[in-house]
Amino acid sequence: MSVTSRYKDAWEGFWREAPGEPGAVFWDAEPAVTAGVHLPLLEPHLAASALPLVDLGCGNGTQTRFLAGRFPKVLGVDLAPAAIDHARQQGKDGEVEFRVLDAVDASAVGRLHAELGDANVYMRGVLHQCEPQDRAALAESVATLVGATGRAFVVELAEAAGRAIAGLAQSPSGPPAKLLPVLRHGIAPGAVADAEMPACFRSAGLGILASGALPLATTEHGPDGARVEVPSNWLVVGRNG
Repeated sequence: MSVTSRYKDAWEGFWREAPGEPGAVFWDAEPAVTAGVHLPLLEPHLAASALPLVDLGCGNGTQTRFLAGRFPKVLGVDLAPAAIDHARQQGKDGEVEFRVLDAVDASAVGRLHAELGDANVYMRGVLHQCEPQDRAALAESVATLVGATGRAFVVELAEAAGRAIAGLAQSPSGPPAKLLPVLRHGIAPGAVADAEMPACFRSAGLGILASGALPLATTEHGPDGARVEVPSNWLVVGRNG
């Protein structure tokens, strides 16, 4: 099984057109307000700190590079080759590895687990942008990667975020400039019901070890200069939860 071609084409087109400079993409906020906030929520639940970490849906690798100094091995993977091209160009010093991976291809994910062994996973904003028929398979892939001892931190836009982003898109002054490419490529933020996220991972055999809600930072700012933030839900999942 692999992701639907519409979804794959949308992301490849988005990343092919995306500017290369940091902060040019709507959700590409600096790690201090993204992975830097999420990591302390994951760390108390790490069963084996020596495990590698997979940044699943790494995009241009901003968060991956932040995480690279905090785990013995960090691998950033993304569906879109254009995203991986961005990530490699921005991480030229080779401190982290990036690869193309279709995260609902069970065979490819199984091979990665065989290579790495159990791993921790960081996944930010991937499930809510999948096609509905791919969500269960994505959760199964997370379960494969964490195996018996890994943990995953998953953060997704809440239902309320979809409404908030729709409000931004319908603003009298027009959508924020960085949101326009997202909409143009048919990427639909906040499309997962709040209850669906934990249900997906429970169905994949993972326990919910911790959960909560946080504002998710973007790179856009409102007329008052305040950073645009949208509601999100987060989970720590793993076996024996």
